[in-house]
Amino acid sequence: MRVLIPLLAASAAFVLLAAEPAPPLRGFSGDGARTQRALEQQARSIPDPMRMRSYMQRIAAEPHHAGSPASKAVAQYVLELFREWGLEANIEEFEALLPYPTKRVLELVAPVKYRARLQEPAVNADPDSSDKNQLPTYNAYSASGSVTAPLVYVNYGIPEDYEQLAKLGIDVKGKIVIARYGRSWRGTKPKVAQERGAAGCIIYSDPRDDGYFQGDTYPKGPFRPPRGVQRGSVMDMPVYVGDPLSPGWASEKGSKRLTVKEAETLMRIPVLPISYEDARPLLAALEGPVAPESWRGALPLTYHVGPGPATVRLEVNFDWTTKPLYNVIATIPGSVAGDEWVIYGNHHDAWVNGAHDPGSGAATLLETGRTLAEMRRNGWQPKRTIKLALWDGEEFGLVGSTEWAEKHAEDLSAKAVVYINSDTTGKGSVGAGGAPVLEKFIAEVLDDISDPVKKESLLKSARGRTGSNSTPGAGAREGGREFHLGPLGAGSDYVAFYHHLGVASLNLGFSGGDAGGVYHSIYDSFHWYTTFSDGDFIYSRTLAQVMATALMRLADASLLPFEYTAVAGAAQRYLDDLRKQKNAAKVDLSAVANEVSRLKAAGAHYAEQARRGAWAKAPAAALKRVNETLYRSERSLAPARGLSRRTWYRHVLAAPGLYTGYSAKTLPGIREALEAGKLDEARLEAVELASALRELRGRVEEASRLLGDVSR
Repeated sequence: MRVLIPLLAASAAFVLLAAEPAPPLRGFSGDGARTQRALEQQARSIPDPMRMRSYMQRIAAEPHHAGSPASKAVAQYVLELFREWGLEANIEEFEALLPYPTKRVLELVAPVKYRARLQEPAVNADPDSSDKNQLPTYNAYSASGSVTAPLVYVNYGIPEDYEQLAKLGIDVKGKIVIARYGRSWRGTKPKVAQERGAAGCIIYSDPRDDGYFQGDTYPKGPFRPPRGVQRGSVMDMPVYVGDPLSPGWASEKGSKRLTVKEAETLMRIPVLPISYEDARPLLAALEGPVAPESWRGALPLTYHVGPGPATVRLEVNFDWTTKPLYNVIATIPGSVAGDEWVIYGNHHDAWVNGAHDPGSGAATLLETGRTLAEMRRNGWQPKRTIKLALWDGEEFGLVGSTEWAEKHAEDLSAKAVVYINSDTTGKGSVGAGGAPVLEKFIAEVLDDISDPVKKESLLKSARGRTGSNSTPGAGAREGGREFHLGPLGAGSDYVAFYHHLGVASLNLGFSGGDAGGVYHSIYDSFHWYTTFSDGDFIYSRTLAQVMATALMRLADASLLPFEYTAVAGAAQRYLDDLRKQKNAAKVDLSAVANEVSRLKAAGAHYAEQARRGAWAKAPAAALKRVNETLYRSERSLAPARGLSRRTWYRHVLAAPGLYTGYSAKTLPGIREALEAGKLDEARLEAVELASALRELRGRVEEASRLLGDVSR
């Protein structure tokens, strides 16, 4: 009887579809597409907003930072849910360097005295804001140290800000800099400061970017209150992510580790985040030149650059210990191609309670898992294996996912078809970033699902959204008529899969732009989320529908829905943009351009063969070699040599920028060599890029040949 339910649903759907033919479904035959659409429609009816509300409420009930007993308790909770739904699930434990603060002091010692509070106050409207065991406000992977020095205001603390300071005749060597959050990954700010010789770095949230200038502050509105602080890691993520002491291998009990001094991704100066209430006396005590207009925030004072007479004492210390991580992995075995994996991940650890980050995304993953479990009970079984992962340690630097990926690198290289990631989600517009080879696939998924408020397809909504390289982003060209995936930087747990191992990846979610107001603070709570974000969880339900549809479609497609003209198109756009860079004309890019053209032709030939559908009558065993060639093709774009400036990163089309972090740099090997004025390095990277594109083209041509063989 269990097998009959989806078959009856499929038959009913067939009657409806007969009157109004559905468009072809990439990777499925005509009859297969009709059955698949009926199954997907059934799956999309299952996600329940109230269940997601209950998951979030439980996950965000207590502070549960990585390495804490509460994080283990959350992992155990989601493990029990998976097992309750009949899924095979287990916890994989790792160890990593996760330093907690033992001392934090910030004092203005001249020309007046002020001691920073360094604590976020509870608010009566939010019971979770007074929870015990909140992790203090700090920056993970700051150096320990105590320094007293004159203060210099450096705006956002990115390289161009220091160029402006040089024009003003200001040197930060031996000084403590104060930078505002924004415009780059937070770890960029102390990284640039220490390269310029600074002795310490303070990072604060200016109300212009993240406070009352944007709107009412919490609890009246969604934005950051005066004493709210953004915690966060300052690991040098563009070098490598994961445990700083085990780059390239998994950190488990008894495994080898670097010393703290050997770890490249740790900061060498003390760093501390503060609120804008604590920043105000420090900035008010500065003199020197008035800051350029674009540097001025929204505090009620004249912004001066310094140095001094403001002098501050900054002292921080940490326990520098390794702590456990708990990744939860659920598996739905494939019935036909069990050795091909489709993976969906989100993290479960938070800096404090983390209702939005990561509770919103974690709840969506759980409901997606329940949806697939319900479909199994009704008789559906995926052809490929689906793995659902809730990662630990993401907030410290994508640690849990990276250690798991490094441990299972051999299996992932052989078996991973696609990695899909979510992190945070809320109300607003859909965003999608990822590998260009998946662009047409995800566009079709988004076109099949409606925005719950706008009542238009999610694809139409995505077309109107500007691209983003760090958080989920969907780009548009020519007035919104053309959908493109944004390139992936280093914003979430896709990094090890995409950038290191060359697994085609996606990053999906909804956002409306106001979640930054409580980001990484004690106010990222269930009360905040249900008051100011997706309180009725209708967008969470929609994301679960997207994820269930994408997973089922990837798991069940007879022919994987990869599309290579989109890869050539992305490479061409990136190349056109690269040619605008300074000194680009001094690097011969003709071989790259030729390979892009050849890839476009090879991709068009493959797409035409796939479109004809003659392969549809071939048995699954005959298509297996084609599919293996397709999903392993992305590995061609992540050669083992890695990028010249950071060999852990391998992907030649995109990487987190050395000085942007979250945000991606496209064709990063050549681009960043040009930015550094290293023409010989840029020429070498051009040769390597052409070689990677040539190898990819070879795999596409091989897929065409194999597809032709099985189509006869």
